[in-house]
Amino acid sequence: MPFQRRKYTARRHWRLSVKLLIASSFATVIGFSAICASVMLDMRRGEEQLARQMLENLAAGIDADIGRNIELYDLSLRAVANNMLMPELRTVSKPLLHLILFDHAATAKHFGAIQVFNPKGQLTIDASSLDPRPENRADEDYFAVHRDNPGAGLFISKPMLHRGAYSIVLSRRISGPDNAFLGVVAGAIRFSYFHELFERLNLEQDDVITVLRRDRTIIMRKPFDLDVIGKNLADIARWNANNLKPGTSFSGQGPVDSTPRLYVRRDTSGPLFVVVGKPLDAVFRLWHKEVMRIGAIMGVLILFVFGTTLLLAREIGRRARAEAKLEELAITDALTGLRNRRKFDAEIDNEWRRAARQKTPVALLMIDADHFKAFNDSNGHQAGDQVLVGIAICISDSVRRAGDCAARYGGEEFAVLLPGCGPTDAFQMAETIRQKVMHWSDGSDAMTVSIGVASLIPGPSMPWSLLVEAADKALYAAKANGRNQSVLASMPKLSLVA
Repeated sequence: MPFQRRKYTARRHWRLSVKLLIASSFATVIGFSAICASVMLDMRRGEEQLARQMLENLAAGIDADIGRNIELYDLSLRAVANNMLMPELRTVSKPLLHLILFDHAATAKHFGAIQVFNPKGQLTIDASSLDPRPENRADEDYFAVHRDNPGAGLFISKPMLHRGAYSIVLSRRISGPDNAFLGVVAGAIRFSYFHELFERLNLEQDDVITVLRRDRTIIMRKPFDLDVIGKNLADIARWNANNLKPGTSFSGQGPVDSTPRLYVRRDTSGPLFVVVGKPLDAVFRLWHKEVMRIGAIMGVLILFVFGTTLLLAREIGRRARAEAKLEELAITDALTGLRNRRKFDAEIDNEWRRAARQKTPVALLMIDADHFKAFNDSNGHQAGDQVLVGIAICISDSVRRAGDCAARYGGEEFAVLLPGCGPTDAFQMAETIRQKVMHWSDGSDAMTVSIGVASLIPGPSMPWSLLVEAADKALYAAKANGRNQSVLASMPKLSLVA
């Protein structure tokens, strides 16, 4: 027996060596993978930061150009609105009136002629003609805004067809000394300005530039799409305005199309703001190539490490295979620490033969955890394992005699062999175990056990399976009677021990 114990110890040593080898390999792979993942994430953040800075610079340049032109045109509108209040203008000739009003007005090929409308919306002065054609713009938004709101300031209309060209109309209110509404001065910036501005930029195919009004109305967009121009992002249910606050960026699907992009919004105080976007595929194109390259290298290294580990583990296994039979001699249940079923069968066979020779009784307790499957399904296997360990501890604390054998019979079932024990003592032992389990697991998920008790004196050629069968029947009776109880099996009078 000491020799077998030494062989079993050697077997455990080899198994430990294999586990340490595998654990070391896994730790090495995980460590290198974590380092590579950290490096790759840093590279990704770097690529994203670089793209964000580039988009911020692009947005700043576009915003500066648009803001400068709007400011220049607004200065012209202000000058006309202020000059219209001069009383001397009522008596001057039309050529002189044009000279006074529009001498310092900003001119560019993309700027429309400035017009002046009276309080009724009728065109009275047109910078492009001394005799303007009759027009009435009282129904236009830019006229109604100034008529109804004295503090509107510079108003930029939605994109519209103005004087034969798609444009945005810039307008200001003409107010008298008592803040009376005297009319509107308006002009236009044609879409050709935006087209020319965007064409000067070095953009990739799917890059997006959007110019919006403060109320999130799309003024202009590249790529140009009339179905999108003039829409308000507030009307798009799937888009949250908080995704892109002033001066911030956003990665994901935008409000117009489904292409994931990195969007950057320029923080500006002007009447318009700019949002630029670049597809995430383009942002991380180089990063994806590096990931594939480094991932391939890591894959080869991981295969090498695991291949070497398997080879070494196989060699260790070959050295330990000569001691494989010792596995059958293991007598302890791994979870509960009690004897296992194999050891129990050997013990009951030996004790049964001894009792038959000495004409002494043998008692058996069959113990089963009540409602264990339901508990396991509700609380998980780990909690179920803890319950089994607790029951095993209660059994071990109760069974103290040297010749007794407590074993895990299978699953949630336990067996206790009590050589030389009559039915009365065996029943008392069963009750002791049952009560200990009940008190130990007291709580919302209390666990109880049902116990079948049998005791008899073996007769000639009587197999010990009869004792197991009797205890098993008593166990089923205990469960049928409501569980959490001990039931003593009824045995033939000649075999019972009082």
